[in-house]
Amino acid sequence: MTNDFAPIELVVVPCLSDNYAFLVHNRDTGATALIDAPEAAPIRNALSDRGWTLTDILITHHHHDHIGAVADLRSGARVIGAARDAHRLPPLDVQVADGDTIEICGVQTHVLDVSGHTVGHIAFYMPDPKLVFTADSLMALGCGRLFEGTPAQMWDSLRKLRALPADTTVCSGHEYTESNARFALSLDPDNAALISRYEGIKAARAAGRPTVPSALDDEKRTNPFLRADDPALKAAIGMADGSDVDVFAEIRARKDRF
Repeated sequence: MTNDFAPIELVVVPCLSDNYAFLVHNRDTGATALIDAPEAAPIRNALSDRGWTLTDILITHHHHDHIGAVADLRSGARVIGAARDAHRLPPLDVQVADGDTIEICGVQTHVLDVSGHTVGHIAFYMPDPKLVFTADSLMALGCGRLFEGTPAQMWDSLRKLRALPADTTVCSGHEYTESNARFALSLDPDNAALISRYEGIKAARAAGRPTVPSALDDEKRTNPFLRADDPALKAAIGMADGSDVDVFAEIRARKDRF
């Protein structure tokens, strides 16, 4: 699946059973970056099909299904990841931290700490062409399980991502969208935007198409994990007077049991 943000091309590469990697290519310069490396073969095939050579590999967090193929793919490419996570990532050529700006494929790219799923998870935001690579922090209609961080950390991370421009394209790391939609509907069954989105998701999956990337504007209207401060959603789950963090924690706990 290819998306055009001229001169940037974005290619979505399905990997493993439900992971996604992303290739970003600048057709003017020929530079090509990979965001996360779950599996070497499909990424190599996507590069070979287009005649592209990797110049950068960006790592969001340390889980094996996001770094497992770095060693196989890194030849000649610069590997970039979080300084605070360097001890459990493949060897890094460039270490970055929240607030840093680096140039990737000729595009200014901002580093955002989005801890919660793990402590040290980062996202990469490209204001132009309005792409954000969120891996297992903000997902399509969901967010990652809190394996290391706290609800407060994840809620803060999600609010940081929610504050990006509404026309940002969210490139997340897994094909969990259909099950996430069913969960969201269990909380918010009368949300017309969510009902419509679910129908589109079912059609896409039935046709074998990815549901990733997604539009941040859609996430803001339909993703319950971005709406823990929404009075209507608070009321719907019986927590009208709950704090935003407590409501988020309850939504995450319900999803864990769903």
